[in-house]
Amino acid sequence: MSIKIETGRGIYELKSAAPIERSIDSIVLTISLERADGIEKVALRCKISAAIVQADELDAPDKLIERIAPWIRREIEVTREAALKSIRSEHRLLEIAFDSANRGPFTS
Repeated sequence: MSIKIETGRGIYELKSAAPIERSIDSIVLTISLERADGIEKVALRCKISAAIVQADELDAPDKLIERIAPWIRREIEVTREAALKSIRSEHRLLEIAFDSANRGPFTS
Protein backbone atom coordinates (compact mmCIF):
# COMPACT_ATOMS: atom_id res chain seq x y z
CA MET A 1 0.00 0.00 0.00
CA SER A 2 1.17 3.54 -0.64
CA ILE A 3 0.13 6.93 0.71
CA LYS A 4 0.07 10.04 -1.46
CA ILE A 5 0.87 13.44 -0.05
CA GLU A 6 0.56 16.79 -1.78
CA THR A 7 3.45 19.19 -1.20
CA GLY A 8 4.73 22.43 -2.65
CA ARG A 9 7.14 20.33 -4.72
CA GLY A 10 4.38 18.12 -6.15
CA ILE A 11 2.68 14.89 -5.23
CA TYR A 12 4.79 12.24 -3.50
CA GLU A 13 4.02 8.59 -2.95
CA LEU A 14 5.21 7.09 0.34
CA LYS A 15 5.58 3.36 0.76
CA SER A 16 7.54 0.81 2.70
CA ALA A 17 10.82 0.06 0.92
CA ALA A 18 12.10 -2.81 3.11
CA PRO A 19 10.84 -5.17 5.79
CA ILE A 20 10.56 -3.70 9.29
CA GLU A 21 13.71 -4.22 11.37
CA ARG A 22 13.14 -4.97 15.04
CA SER A 23 15.07 -4.76 18.26
CA ILE A 24 13.85 -5.13 21.82
CA ASP A 25 12.99 -1.46 22.24
CA SER A 26 12.48 -0.10 18.71
CA ILE A 27 11.56 -0.75 15.11
CA VAL A 28 13.09 0.70 11.96
CA LEU A 29 10.89 1.46 8.98
CA THR A 30 12.47 2.25 5.61
CA ILE A 31 10.27 4.59 3.59
CA SER A 32 10.52 5.42 -0.10
CA LEU A 33 9.37 8.87 -1.22
CA GLU A 34 8.79 9.11 -4.96
CA ARG A 35 7.49 12.12 -6.80
CA ALA A 36 4.44 11.29 -8.93
CA ASP A 37 6.11 12.53 -12.11
CA GLY A 38 9.02 10.13 -11.48
CA ILE A 39 11.64 12.87 -11.47
CA GLU A 40 12.79 12.15 -7.92
CA LYS A 41 13.00 9.19 -5.59
CA VAL A 42 14.60 9.12 -2.17
CA ALA A 43 14.47 6.80 0.84
CA LEU A 44 14.93 7.29 4.54
CA ARG A 45 14.77 5.25 7.71
CA CYS A 46 12.56 6.00 10.70
CA LYS A 47 13.70 4.48 13.98
CA ILE A 48 10.64 4.41 16.23
CA SER A 49 10.69 3.61 19.92
CA ALA A 50 8.29 0.76 20.67
CA ALA A 51 7.12 2.72 23.74
CA ILE A 52 5.46 5.46 21.65
CA VAL A 53 3.44 3.32 19.23
CA GLN A 54 0.44 1.12 19.78
CA ALA A 55 1.04 -2.63 19.88
CA ASP A 56 -1.01 -3.26 16.72
CA GLU A 57 1.24 -0.85 14.76
CA LEU A 58 4.48 -2.71 15.49
CA ASP A 59 3.81 -5.19 12.68
CA ALA A 60 1.97 -2.81 10.36
CA PRO A 61 4.22 -0.66 8.18
CA ASP A 62 1.20 0.81 6.38
CA LYS A 63 -0.30 2.07 9.66
CA LEU A 64 3.03 3.61 10.62
CA ILE A 65 3.37 5.32 7.23
CA GLU A 66 -0.17 6.71 7.61
CA ARG A 67 0.91 8.31 10.90
CA ILE A 68 4.23 9.57 9.52
CA ALA A 69 2.83 10.97 6.23
CA PRO A 70 1.38 14.25 7.64
CA TRP A 71 4.66 14.91 9.45
CA ILE A 72 6.66 14.32 6.26
CA ARG A 73 4.28 16.58 4.33
CA ARG A 74 4.92 19.40 6.83
CA GLU A 75 8.67 18.77 6.94
CA ILE A 76 9.18 17.80 3.27
CA GLU A 77 11.80 20.43 2.42
CA VAL A 78 14.07 19.75 5.39
CA THR A 79 13.53 15.98 5.30
CA ARG A 80 14.08 15.69 1.54
CA GLU A 81 17.25 17.80 1.61
CA ALA A 82 18.67 15.90 4.60
CA ALA A 83 17.88 12.54 2.96
CA LEU A 84 19.51 13.55 -0.34
CA LYS A 85 22.57 14.96 1.46
CA SER A 86 22.96 11.80 3.55
CA ILE A 87 22.83 9.59 0.48
CA ARG A 88 25.26 11.77 -1.51
CA SER A 89 27.84 12.60 1.14
CA GLU A 90 27.56 9.83 3.73
CA HIS A 91 26.51 7.03 1.34
CA ARG A 92 23.79 5.88 3.69
CA LEU A 93 20.10 6.50 4.25
CA LEU A 94 19.05 9.29 6.58
CA GLU A 95 17.74 7.89 9.87
CA ILE A 96 15.21 9.90 11.85
CA ALA A 97 14.62 8.79 15.43
CA PHE A 98 11.22 9.12 17.08
CA ASP A 99 11.23 8.46 20.82
CA SER A 100 9.85 9.94 24.04
CA ALA A 101 12.08 13.05 23.62
CA ASN A 102 11.25 13.53 19.90
CA ARG A 103 7.78 12.10 19.33
CA GLY A 104 7.26 13.65 15.89
CA PRO A 105 4.00 12.27 14.51
CA PHE A 106 3.53 9.92 17.48
CA THR A 107 2.08 12.43 19.92
CA SER A 108 -1.12 10.54 20.69
